[in-house]
Formats: sequence, C-alpha cells, structure tokens
Amino acid sequence: MQEAALFLVRTLLNLYLLVFLLRFLLQLVRADFYNPLAQFTVRVTNPLVLPARRIIPGLAGVDLATLCVLILLEFAATAVLLALLSQPLGWQPILVWGLLRFVNLVLWFYFLSIFVYAILSWTGQQGRHPLTPVLNSLNQPLLGPVRRVVPLVGGIDISVLIVLVLIQAALIALPLPRILA
Repeated sequence: MQEAALFLVRTLLNLYLLVFLLRFLLQLVRADFYNPLAQFTVRVTNPLVLPARRIIPGLAGVDLATLCVLILLEFAATAVLLALLSQPLGWQPILVWGLLRFVNLVLWFYFLSIFVYAILSWTGQQGRHPLTPVLNSLNQPLLGPVRRVVPLVGGIDISVLIVLVLIQAALIALPLPRILA
C-alpha cells in the first residue's frame, strides 16, 4: 500500500514539475505561445510564476523566475518524497537528491518529447498536428547537432534513435535511487 501511495505522490509531483519545465523550455526556444499546449502551460504555472517575476527578473531572454520556481518546487517535492520514505530531511540530502531529480526530470522530458515527435513524424498528418511545431522547437537543440554529424541512412534520419539511446544511457548512469526517480 505504501508503494502505491508513493507512486501516486511521485507521479503527481513529477507531472506538476514537468509543466514548469515545459514553460521554461518553451520560453527558452521561443516557441509559439498561441499553441494550445503552451496556453495550458501558462495558465497552470502563472499562479506561482507571476509573483516570482516581481522579485526575480529575466536575464538575456532567460526566464529566471520560472527556473527558480521549478528548482524550489523540485526541492520541495524531494523533501516530501524523502519524508514519505522516512529518510533524513537535512538540507544536504534534499539538495543532492533534488538536483539529481531535476536532471532526471529534464532527461525524461526530452526522452518523451523526442519519442512523441518521432511518432508524429510517422503519421501523414504531422504538419497539421498542433504539437508538431512545438515539439520541433523543443527538440531541435538536441537533434540538430546530431543531424549535422550523422548523415541519412538509406533516406532515413537516425538522429532521433541516436539521441534517444544517449538519453537512456544518461538516465541509467544517473545515480538516483529508483524510488526517487
């Protein structure tokens, strides 16, 4: 029963954190904010981001307020998970596990984003789907450099496969206990 409750809490916390990460990344790549996904993201995150913007200004086009809120929420989520696991709640475990969870969150986000992007590219309606331009903007910073180095193989772009394998290897190498991931 405890494992099921921990799974639910961890999943809900991670989904909430993913929305903040998505907002930060959408602003970083200057994606279209009139997209339905972007509009959803803005509405869900505004209650915490707008007050933070009054205190934390942006820097060179980077939304530091959203990033700070995201990192603080990650530390809070890590503290909640450690408390549910009856682990020590000192600042060091929260800082270390929180930073590792943040890296894990970014890697999983890009893994899922690139995977969905690849699936959409296999369908004939890729140009009309509202997620396609957003996913293209988000994934181009990772896929672009690989596409410049790796040529098409028989007319097929294998850059997606290469990046997915590299992300999976990074997830495996990350020293984060599964119960916190």
